Amino acid sequence: MVDICHEIAPHDVRAGSLTLVRAVQYLAPGVVLGVVDPGVGTDRRAVAVEVADGEAVFVGPDNGLLAPAVSMVGGAGRAVELTDAAYQLPAPGPTFAGRDIFAPAAAYLAQGVDLAELGPAVDPLGLRPGLVPLPRLEDDALHAEVLWVDRFGNVQLNVSPEEVDDIGDRVAVRWAEQMRTARRATTFDEIGAGQLGLVVDSYGLMALAVSRASAGDELGLRAGDMVSLQSPEN
Repeated sequence: MVDICHEIAPHDVRAGSLTLVRAVQYLAPGVVLGVVDPGVGTDRRAVAVEVADGEAVFVGPDNGLLAPAVSMVGGAGRAVELTDAAYQLPAPGPTFAGRDIFAPAAAYLAQGVDLAELGPAVDPLGLRPGLVPLPRLEDDALHAEVLWVDRFGNVQLNVSPEEVDDIGDRVAVRWAEQMRTARRATTFDEIGAGQLGLVVDSYGLMALAVSRASAGDELGLRAGDMVSLQSPEN
């Protein structure tokens, strides 16, 4: 059993989705249980989704949480809605599906119960997609979004290294009527004291960082904030 994370902010489906898609490429085949479920007890579906010709199954709410990870490993094969009470715990109410529906389903699947036993088949194309924001080029600037601020304070952007290569080694970073010039760096220690760096993080995306401190705190940036990147000469 591998515990990926128990520190997702309440109700933050996108953060849970990003955590899962980052981890899934390193996981062994098996059952993956993900629960970030602000719509618990509503008509949102509880699902199990088989991928990789049956090598793995994702279990969780059909609210976009699972979608990026499912896509990362090749897309959905079979999918079912978790409705069979025989594979659930008796529930005093509908608001704790993580305990009463999802965890039992994951346990039964891990024991070898076939996916089809847990509920009726659903069309994989009808599963709710994940919402991953894309950067856009506008007015000579690349408009990006903060995806994540890690525990070190590095500010991950939804930008790949190739998307900023044309800007050069120095990048004007603008947000909330503020501006700083960042320097492209390979390692954190290349960022000088008082400087802002732009580095490739462990997920292959660009992140704003400062030397041995929190860029998130220093810049006042949080997940969901908008940032623009452009040449300092513009």
